[in-house]
Amino acid sequence: MRHAPAIFARACATLLIAAAGLAPARLYAQTNPPPRVAPPYEFRQQHDPDGIGKFYLGREIAQVMGHEGADWLERPNREAEENSTLLLASLKVKPGDVVADIGAGTGYYTRRLAKLVGPNGLVYGEDIQPEMLVLLTNKMAQAGQTNVQAILGTITDPKLPRASVDMILLVDVYHEFDHPYEMTAAMVDALKPGGRLIFVEFRGEDPKVAIKPVHKMTEAQVRKEMASFPLEWVETLDGLPLQHIIVFRKK
Repeated sequence: MRHAPAIFARACATLLIAAAGLAPARLYAQTNPPPRVAPPYEFRQQHDPDGIGKFYLGREIAQVMGHEGADWLERPNREAEENSTLLLASLKVKPGDVVADIGAGTGYYTRRLAKLVGPNGLVYGEDIQPEMLVLLTNKMAQAGQTNVQAILGTITDPKLPRASVDMILLVDVYHEFDHPYEMTAAMVDALKPGGRLIFVEFRGEDPKVAIKPVHKMTEAQVRKEMASFPLEWVETLDGLPLQHIIVFRKK
């Protein structure tokens, strides 16, 4: 009977696992998930002149718009062309939220998000070009907005705090990421459980959207590229004139 306590302990553990509806192997799998494996990038000599010759899951990555094109982000007719007001309303941002504007550029959406989250919220305005961040911070200062934090990211990491963000917004920028897998992995890590990752991209399905092909994305391609991550698709909104809004939630 010297072994009775050990036998009793093993029996209790088996009962607890059974009561939870888990086999021991499944319990191990849930507590020790397999590491993610990045899909390989492909490089081609023949490619779109507006792309970089690097492909991810069949899609060519587009060239980045430099800070020299900053005026285009602030063009007076942007509201009429894209219906920015409807876009922002569709995001369902709440006062007090922590949100991130990735590839923020001059801060066109960063400034508007700052108003939505209010003084108790926070907006991270991230870009990889220091020149863009200078423009962004200058505009924030002019507007007197103090709930924005500018972040200089890298081509593989937006440098957001881990598990801290309620929503990450990417407006016409994801298709330009040199390293989309690494960037998405870092963004997912920055989201709180249940946090949302939102893509706004020119509709690749619509030939009437007069944007260069590598600067457009189909819903199917976005969902294909997000399939490697612990994200669930929530909805796709097509009410904007040129873009669609594709929403994912962190599981």
